[in-house]
Amino acid sequence: MQFVLLGLLWGGSFLFMKVALEGVSFGQVAWSRVVLGALALGVIVLVTRTRLPRNPIVYLHFVVVGLSGCVVPYLLFSWAEQYVSSGLASIYNAVTPITTALLVTLAFRVERLDRAQIAGVVVGILGVIVIIGPWRFVPSAAAEGSPVLELAGQLACIGSAVCYGFSFGYIRRFAAPHGVKGLAAAFLQIGMGAVVMLVLTPFLAIGPVELSLPVVSSLLALGILGTGVAYVWYMNVLDNWGPTATSTVTYVTPVVGVALGILVLGESLSWHEPLGALLVFLGILLAQRRLRLGRFTRSRKAVSPG
Repeated sequence: MQFVLLGLLWGGSFLFMKVALEGVSFGQVAWSRVVLGALALGVIVLVTRTRLPRNPIVYLHFVVVGLSGCVVPYLLFSWAEQYVSSGLASIYNAVTPITTALLVTLAFRVERLDRAQIAGVVVGILGVIVIIGPWRFVPSAAAEGSPVLELAGQLACIGSAVCYGFSFGYIRRFAAPHGVKGLAAAFLQIGMGAVVMLVLTPFLAIGPVELSLPVVSSLLALGILGTGVAYVWYMNVLDNWGPTATSTVTYVTPVVGVALGILVLGESLSWHEPLGALLVFLGILLAQRRLRLGRFTRSRKAVSPG
């Protein structure tokens, strides 16, 4: 049940952002998401009496993780959804395992890719190109109404996936050796992100708002549930199922995101977007060693947040 709810919440987070943008700015959406998520996790940490690390260097590492795993990607996704559909944003979120495989190898050098994983990265990148549909932005297509801002929004979504990949690599390289796991790690990531957001309050959270029941409900669901409680469910599923089974949430969230966008908001997808998504999923299967290319290899995980 927690796995199902996790997939629904992380998939629904793109719908919540889209609805919230009807009454607040993209900066206010991201600010509310992180701060409310940190408050929710803080309450859970207090109730469960979870121990937090005492080493100051750990908190400095999680400032970086909070920036790369929360502040920047949440801002990028919120800004992007002003110009792209919530369903398309959820598809781009699924690119995270591909960016993770690249960054943990090239930037942090904590893993080495084999032939199957390299093929997966290449197929995933090809899938992203198909999703973007660059042929739609040639002059003749642009004259038919393909705005430059839509392309910028898609690039912002890709930027969010790159940020997630960076944060996973950074955690693996610098934070994991300190032994911070589970709820404590989730709280530190969101909590340090919230500290950064509070510092940036004059630039992100100040401005006119038009609050309504859908807007307020979306902000509360996005923050308290999607960014707070969902992390607790994720840790519970991870402890009981292990990383391989838990990582299948990567495939659930874009399906939920696309379905909610179509059913609730009346969004639609062009033919190339689901085709590109299938290529991305194929690339993920190869990059996570879930498909065999040559000889059999073990499975590894690379999971994405909503």
